[in-house]
Amino acid sequence: MLKFISLGSGSSGNCYYLETAGDAMLIDAGVGIRTVKKYLHDYGLSISNVKQILVTHDHADHIKAVGMISNEYDIPVYATREVHAGIHRNYCVPKKIPGDNCRVVEKDQRVKIGEFYVTPFAVPHDSSGNVGYRIEAGGVVFCLMTDVGHVTEQMRQFIGEANYLVIEANYDTEMLYGGTYPAHLKTRIDGPTGHLSNKDCGEALANYATGNLCHVWLCHLSEENNHPVLALKTIEQTLRSYGIVMGKDFIVEDLKRKTPSQVYELE
Repeated sequence: MLKFISLGSGSSGNCYYLETAGDAMLIDAGVGIRTVKKYLHDYGLSISNVKQILVTHDHADHIKAVGMISNEYDIPVYATREVHAGIHRNYCVPKKIPGDNCRVVEKDQRVKIGEFYVTPFAVPHDSSGNVGYRIEAGGVVFCLMTDVGHVTEQMRQFIGEANYLVIEANYDTEMLYGGTYPAHLKTRIDGPTGHLSNKDCGEALANYATGNLCHVWLCHLSEENNHPVLALKTIEQTLRSYGIVMGKDFIVEDLKRKTPSQVYELE
């Protein structure tokens, strides 16, 4: 059995926790170390159980605490070479990852990390070497794809393989273009290396999810250009137009920006 907790999902900070009976990891570390410790403690867990950190990309909301956590608990950090270089350059990471804890993963290369089998895969985003992760443990396939400009052929494959999926639903198109963001930022968010809209997320689930899929979590919802109720409603309507019933065929929930989720048991 896997346990999954979201410790924060959004531009204020992203961090996810996965645990087996004998191992645990963080995916991204954009939430402060004291907050991570508190949230885990509230669930009777400890950051000292974490044996590795995976990083998706080098934007501050995914990495600002990674050096601090790696240093304080001597935890290795796995990322692509491009992401490691980006972390090293990023002034938002005041404490850098110790050299001995910098571990390199390659896109499309499956590797065993502790009790987890991890496959990084390319995700289109305007960062250094952005990846998603397919993670398998105990026969359960968990996939995470955040900060997604558009859904690629490879991402379609992993959506189809997933039993449990964290996928971005960043913005509502009407809210984005009717909002106060400058034109260049709206174009960037809506572009092929920006973020994934509610509608496009729903289309991806409708077209590529299979009977393998049990549960979907919507991540990285924009505070300014989205709302959880709107995201869920848009995706429900999109799925229904394909004859898929949300809550019956698979569960869909949103992840909160600044508060932890419940502990989910993935079987």
